[in-house]
Amino acid sequence: MTRRPSLQVSTPCVSVLPAARAHPSAEQGSGRRRHDPHPHGPDLCRAESGLQDPRAETLPKPTLWAEPGSVITQGSPVTLRCQGNLETQEYRLHREKTSASWIRQIPQDLVNKGQFPIQSIAGEHAGRYRCRYRGRTHWSEFSDPLELVVTGYYIKPNLSALPSPVVTPGVNVTLQCGSQVAFDGFALHNEGEDEHPQRLNSQPHARWPSRAVFSVGPVSPSRRWTYRCYGCYSQSPYVWSLPSDLLELLVPGVSEKPSLSVQPGPVVEPGETLTLQCGSDVGYDRFTLYKEGEPDLLQRPGRQLQAGLSQANFTLSPVSHSHGGLYRCSGAHNLSSEWSAPSDPLDILIAGQFPDRPSLSMHPGPRVASGEKVTLLCQSQGWMYTFLLIKEGAADAPVRLRSKYQSDKYQAEFPMSPVTSAHAGTYRCYGSYSSNPYVLSHPSEPLELAVSVSGAAETLSPSQNKSDSKPASRPQDYTVGNLIRMGMAGLVLVVLGILLFEAQHSQRSPQGAARR
Repeated sequence: MTRRPSLQVSTPCVSVLPAARAHPSAEQGSGRRRHDPHPHGPDLCRAESGLQDPRAETLPKPTLWAEPGSVITQGSPVTLRCQGNLETQEYRLHREKTSASWIRQIPQDLVNKGQFPIQSIAGEHAGRYRCRYRGRTHWSEFSDPLELVVTGYYIKPNLSALPSPVVTPGVNVTLQCGSQVAFDGFALHNEGEDEHPQRLNSQPHARWPSRAVFSVGPVSPSRRWTYRCYGCYSQSPYVWSLPSDLLELLVPGVSEKPSLSVQPGPVVEPGETLTLQCGSDVGYDRFTLYKEGEPDLLQRPGRQLQAGLSQANFTLSPVSHSHGGLYRCSGAHNLSSEWSAPSDPLDILIAGQFPDRPSLSMHPGPRVASGEKVTLLCQSQGWMYTFLLIKEGAADAPVRLRSKYQSDKYQAEFPMSPVTSAHAGTYRCYGSYSSNPYVLSHPSEPLELAVSVSGAAETLSPSQNKSDSKPASRPQDYTVGNLIRMGMAGLVLVVLGILLFEAQHSQRSPQGAARR
């Protein structure tokens, strides 16, 4: 084949729609090797040749489609189907630009039914197809074009949502497809939707040798937004790479938010195991966990704990500093595409990342009476941007304060006033830098706060302070007991009085009878 330099390819594979670009022929006689899935050739950019038959004036054009779809992984089966009218006598399938020898190998009985099967698709089958049919005397118009794409020939690109896959309803979302391979272009395919893939030219980027930025939306919670992207070359516009990992956009709805908790606690050391539990009494069938600023969504099926109550566990192990951050979760039903409102945020903090260890002290001291004021002071010789105070076993989030430089130390004061039995417990404090608030220093030595309750001779230790209600209810319990005992004593006195009265009455009756 003679090359024409004026028609060298300058536009990548992304111009397949609506321009008529087809995969070059791999047949013998074409001047190209049969095994090459993407041969070069200047005819790729020529305008579409005239395919219209001048006799096709009276018959309507047929419909051409592919089963199971037009984007097929290499080695998979696919069938092209052409449907005409009831008077169809014969079908013909054409690949634009180049002929396809595989079509001539289809048994005639299948061709007569408009069926063109491919048992194991390869790059040589890719291209842009049309079909037509013959009635009693004339040929029909050609069908609309069908683009048959074969995937799996190059390494997969990376697909991410910018800045996050968790998006607000009603907005457009930016999706980035990038690769370390210098592809000419990229295609974005909406999984599960019957629509043409978006195609864009590749643009250089600091992180990726090739990438493309797509816009989708406006998004809504009424459907699922799941995507994959592919890389491709201009000389083989219908031969694509392996698909990227699936990316699902999470568009929160308005259904009831689940709760998010963590075991054993929100502060962990590197190497430990952390389990985040997302649960709801709505009975969601699946849950997703996401970290703020991260592109990935973790999904798990819900486990039914009891009627209407479901939960999913997300295990992070072994924990590293990269796991620190703010997490949320959402739930959904299997028969619905809508995700729930997000849970309240949960901070995961990774301790032991700095050599400095702060110190913790209490003023006036670790033993105070209920109603008094106590201040916990966290200090460090080295610079700390913030300090965190954490109570052992508490469900509340840690308290974080900005540090102040005072008396040659960085410090923060955590006041408690008035102190109640609920404040009794074991405390530790941590320091953090401004660069990453979720990465902490080593903890201070533990410090125990004991609270003595007014009116009681004993001091409440953390082991005694199991709940806020029990210690406060003891004086009331004694009063109720005394009332009960007094009531019982009064009842006994009444019964004794009745018995005494009856005894006296029975003695008087015989005496009266004797006198008569």
